[in-house]
Amino acid sequence: MPENHHIDINCQQRSHEDERICGDVFVNRRIKEENRIIAVLSDGMGHGVKANMLATLTSTMALNFTIEHKDFEKIAEVIMKTLPVCSQRKMSYSTFTIVDIEIGGKVSMLGYDNPQPLIIRNARIFDPGWQNIILTTDKYRNRELRSCAFSPEKDDRIVLTTDGITQSGLGTDRFPLGWGHDGLKDFLLAEIKNNNLISSRELGRKVIKQAYQNDGFALKDDASCAVINFRDARKILICTGPPFDKTKDHEYAAKVLAFEGKKVLCGATTGDIIAREWGTDIRDTFEFTDPDLPPVSFMDGVDLITEGILTLTKVSNILRDYTPQSTPGKGAADRIVQMMLACDEIDFIVGTRINVAHQDPTLPVELEIRRNVVKGMASILEGKFLKVVEIEFF
Repeated sequence: MPENHHIDINCQQRSHEDERICGDVFVNRRIKEENRIIAVLSDGMGHGVKANMLATLTSTMALNFTIEHKDFEKIAEVIMKTLPVCSQRKMSYSTFTIVDIEIGGKVSMLGYDNPQPLIIRNARIFDPGWQNIILTTDKYRNRELRSCAFSPEKDDRIVLTTDGITQSGLGTDRFPLGWGHDGLKDFLLAEIKNNNLISSRELGRKVIKQAYQNDGFALKDDASCAVINFRDARKILICTGPPFDKTKDHEYAAKVLAFEGKKVLCGATTGDIIAREWGTDIRDTFEFTDPDLPPVSFMDGVDLITEGILTLTKVSNILRDYTPQSTPGKGAADRIVQMMLACDEIDFIVGTRINVAHQDPTLPVELEIRRNVVKGMASILEGKFLKVVEIEFF
């Protein structure tokens, strides 16, 4: 797969009906220096806090050992040796699936006791040639792992799940043996056929929702669905603040006009400059969907216009606290967050002209300098959401 294609990764989860903490853990990291992305999905024994601890330990070790290019068999043995022994079952147990992506190269996967990942290519299930790895050390002799390696193509999807998905509905009239691998496969193919552009996040949400319904709206196990999609990048531009020099207004507006992707203007002055330079009008709304922020506005050629620093600060806070279970609001900041999460490459154009209104020493520190808010947001987007972020100060 060419390096300029984007890798869209998202994991959706829902806990066992009696638990607030999910016993499944998903971690992923971009290794910029090696142009790699590593993702791990682990399912701890049982559910709740103990399961979460087992899965956290497993996924962290698997991630770190994979970063270090450890042999798959060695990774599995170290994980099994390190896990604490369950006092009730007298065994250490946590399943895992590791995906190691060399951007522009191959994908390698290793799985232990999780449902086998599904690879979807051209609206069909693709078989990469799975291999069995049988551990040979005395303590773990005959334990079986599954591995594969393949070269991804544009629009390929990899779907990872825990058994809370495939075993959902177990014992019901409709699914006496559970939803199963085949049920999941048919569901995924139907959803992709219905919407080939469906995002990883939305596809994962639909899988979780269906598993929840299969279990009669009371999950009998933790359920996780992670989706990795190789596709063209989706871009968004966040433009905030006027240029340092007023003579740059025309160039500033031209950059926004030339951008190919979604466009958001944060700040009244920013909106006024773009509208003036484009020769168009701003259409204000008067619907207060967020008590903390003013109503949004619109303009031809732009997807959204909002207030500036207050909105961006709230966007940063929402991103910082965001979890797969987060429910989006309807306010300006929530709308920007949803747009960002639906995109892959996020560009900021940050005007550096001093805004006197934001130099009041009684205001919170994070409101003083626009660029610091943006830098903090960029750090969250890159580290937590694996977004590609570019910032241009103007």
